[in-house]
Amino acid sequence: MSGLSQPEMEGCRNLLGLLDNDEIMALCDTITNRLVQPEDRQDAIRAILVYSQSVEELLKRKKVHREIIFKYLATRGVVIPPATEKHNLIQHAKDYWNKQSQLKLKEAPKPVTKREDIQLFQKQEKEDKKTEKVDFRRLGEEFCHWFFGLLNSQNPFLGPPQDEWGPQHFWHDVKLKFYYNTSEQNVIDYHGAEIVSLRLLSLVKEEFLFLSPNLDSHGLKCASSPHGLVMVGVAGTVHRGNTCLGIFEQIFGLIRCPFVENTWKIKFINLRIVGESALAPGALQKPTITFEPSDLEAFYNVISLCGTNEVRLNGKQTMESGTGDQALCAGNEALLNKRELSLPLKH
Repeated sequence: MSGLSQPEMEGCRNLLGLLDNDEIMALCDTITNRLVQPEDRQDAIRAILVYSQSVEELLKRKKVHREIIFKYLATRGVVIPPATEKHNLIQHAKDYWNKQSQLKLKEAPKPVTKREDIQLFQKQEKEDKKTEKVDFRRLGEEFCHWFFGLLNSQNPFLGPPQDEWGPQHFWHDVKLKFYYNTSEQNVIDYHGAEIVSLRLLSLVKEEFLFLSPNLDSHGLKCASSPHGLVMVGVAGTVHRGNTCLGIFEQIFGLIRCPFVENTWKIKFINLRIVGESALAPGALQKPTITFEPSDLEAFYNVISLCGTNEVRLNGKQTMESGTGDQALCAGNEALLNKRELSLPLKH
């Protein structure tokens, strides 16, 4: 994920809003090494914020002129001598964002001390949690920003990694089905957190690939089950340096960790990479997920009935499930594997 804190990210977003379109696009190219191709101005600003390692790194860029930082601070009521040097302006901006963050904390309601008030507050909190609804579209988008940002940062051509990659992000029995079609078609299965994390790491660290997800409404689809499994399907392009090698489609199965608040771990992954040589001439456009959330639901819509796992599909799909005490996610994976090659990328 981005190296900027939330107040810094909001502040930098407003500051970048003072740059013109050409400067924004040029800055995006510099920070992402031209590996991200934004659709518009807002998409470029989002990429700049996500791939910046720190607020200092971003504001020290030559394309972020001293006058822009001064103008931003002036609009926020921060009075500074016009001759102030750029590095001092950056520090004033950081101090301003830190101060705003502290003010928000002070404005938060103070904890109640009366016993009856505490009991009432705890009761209300429990009721709120019961009625809490997760925005799975937003969850999927934030997960993709984090996952691909972290994975791509392991590419040695992009500088030091932004965070530690490893098996801690996966459930211990995670499964990866890797389908790739370059000169020939191949499907390989990997099992276990250590093996799966190493295989994904090798894509960027040893093969020097860069996976650029398409997170608009056509490239990202999300769905959830009553059992807590969240499915995230995303499409994107595959790059090495300044060369676009092809496209990819990836499906994640996520399960919330019950021991760490607001943390999701990866239960299984289906990754499909198609090289440009395997595509029809002129077909390399912005990749699109071809299935809908209802199709994702078919992957996990499994119920236990009299000791038998029964798969319920929509009107266009029928498939017999496994039997016995097969686990929920195993049943999902079996269905996912059978449907895998029938879910091509749309170009």
